Amino acid sequence: QLEENILKEGKLISPLIVWNNTLVDGHSRYAILQKHPEIYFSTMPLPFESREEVLAWICKNQLGRRNLTPGQKLFLIGRFHRSCQTDNSGETMKTCERIAEENGVSTATVLRASKYMKGVEIADELMPGLKQSILSGQTKVSKADMRNLANANYDDRKRTLQDILHPERKVEPKPDADGIIREPGKAPVMPF
Repeated sequence: QLEENILKEGKLISPLIVWNNTLVDGHSRYAILQKHPEIYFSTMPLPFESREEVLAWICKNQLGRRNLTPGQKLFLIGRFHRSCQTDNSGETMKTCERIAEENGVSTATVLRASKYMKGVEIADELMPGLKQSILSGQTKVSKADMRNLANANYDDRKRTLQDILHPERKVEPKPDADGIIREPGKAPVMPF
């Protein structure tokens, strides 16, 4: 539909947003322009101070879209929170409260979203392409699962992700003859 609209207009109405010769917003429109070099377009450079500021702008801009899945919205809120935390202002809670207010959610939701986003990023590091599959809803995972992955020790991440993706394969630890649960790589636990 977007391509049809652009061809009908004969020009790109909204400018492509750029920062230091890097395309920030308008990737779909730019791909259409590559196919149709006769279409007139303009760019709008924005004076961002840092990459983090660019990421915050992208997240805020994308959160305004109506067609986001719940997972995409949560991921973007988490990314927005992460990018705002790097501003070194020491005002993390104020930032969290502002993001919560702007998006009609609680500060607890913003903090959980940040963990969810980290879990999705870790999943994608372990299995490239999984982020897109999760955010599109093709791969079903719970928010709690992604937060658990974000909290997992580095060495346990692969196993944690496999447990999330294949819960039917997960073997629950059972107490031995002494009643102690022993899992490889973990301290023995009494089952009470």
